[in-house]
Amino acid sequence: MMTANQISPGMTINLDGKIFRIESSVKVTVAKGTPFVKTKLRNLITDDVSEKSFKLDQAVLEVQLAERMLEFLYPEGKEYLFLDVGTLDQVSVGSQILGDRVHFLKEGIQVKAMFYGDTIFAVELPQFLEIMVVKTDIAEADSAAAGSSATKQAMLETGAKLQVPLFIESGDVIKVDTQTNEYIQRV
Repeated sequence: MMTANQISPGMTINLDGKIFRIESSVKVTVAKGTPFVKTKLRNLITDDVSEKSFKLDQAVLEVQLAERMLEFLYPEGKEYLFLDVGTLDQVSVGSQILGDRVHFLKEGIQVKAMFYGDTIFAVELPQFLEIMVVKTDIAEADSAAAGSSATKQAMLETGAKLQVPLFIESGDVIKVDTQTNEYIQRV
């Protein structure tokens, strides 16, 4: 246990059975009142950000998240099955935790997962992945996008859709930035 006075950004805490990451914290002192700590908290399950104030001497439960490497195996209904690289156990991850990142999952991709006990709170893909283009469609470009910046939509083997240059064809392997959902280069 620690007190709210010791809270700093980046910490992970347990509030009412929910796990939050401290996004920001400011100690506020008022002329005629008791000082407090004003924080912005990110719920690690819903990804919602909320504000909460703590008294300086209020007890806060800090939790340590364990980082483990998982390798994607295959989708199973609304869940996605991974192999824990360290223990060789199979781990099921819900689509709500993966969010839009499911569009970049293919067999063999290794991801970082943050665990608290047996519960997964976050999954982080590698920033760059090499994925094959399975289909391309020339997008209707407006007059401002004409010329060298013209692009077309490509569907990747993982189901993701993104804009690529006109020279990319089906069967090409491209490098994709998974954080910005953008084409980087042809491999």
